[in-house]
Amino acid sequence: MIETNLKFLRGKHSISQAELAESLGIPRTTLSAYERGFVEPNIELMLKMAKYFGVTLDDLIAYNLEHQNPEHKGGDNLKVLAISVDPWQNSNIELVDTKAEAGYLDSMSDPEYIKDLPKIYFPKIPQGTYRGFEIRGDSMLPVEPGSIIISSYVEKLADIRDGRTYVVVSKSEGVVYKRVRNQAKEKNLLLISDNEAYNPYTMHYSEIAEVWQYYAHLSFSDTKHTFNAMLEDKLSDIQRKVGEMHSKVVGN
Repeated sequence: MIETNLKFLRGKHSISQAELAESLGIPRTTLSAYERGFVEPNIELMLKMAKYFGVTLDDLIAYNLEHQNPEHKGGDNLKVLAISVDPWQNSNIELVDTKAEAGYLDSMSDPEYIKDLPKIYFPKIPQGTYRGFEIRGDSMLPVEPGSIIISSYVEKLADIRDGRTYVVVSKSEGVVYKRVRNQAKEKNLLLISDNEAYNPYTMHYSEIAEVWQYYAHLSFSDTKHTFNAMLEDKLSDIQRKVGEMHSKVVGN
């Protein structure tokens, strides 16, 4: 897909052949030959192209990026992802903490911004594109506020599996971590909290910027203690309601 993607990315960013060729350090006629499919660039130059446009090498050569563009499919497919890589061309795991969340919403497509995010290491993780998100609030207890959700990038909304948990980055609400059901006919995601004190709600596809599937999480407190505290709160609430019902029955 190299020739198709080069033409698409140039058009998307309004870059001429001459401008791109100069940035890559090659003659314009050579770039033209790549775009016409007459010859193929070597791996070093393809890596340079991928870095220039902020896409992965795999996406550049294996997928039609025009079909992954949200403007092309009305939001059913998510945007091309900006990532950073280590010296061996492996994807980093960037960390988006609560302090960085506002900046992330504004600059998530900027490769330079993504490159400057803190990096974390997670051992023996399968091949893929991952990011870490610090979550807020108690809607997903026993996963506590401040936990880091390590998650893998979802390229298409159709790939969402009902009942699994995801980090959803929306244009209006920011970063939320929820259990998800995909309502494809209505073009909505139903977002469900594990904490029953929070009501489910829907989010339209057009509001969604990124979706990341849960892989693991890092917690910085005693999870068993948190679970026991949550259980005690529920039992106390049940006892209170039973007491209220008993008072009404006795009163009658």
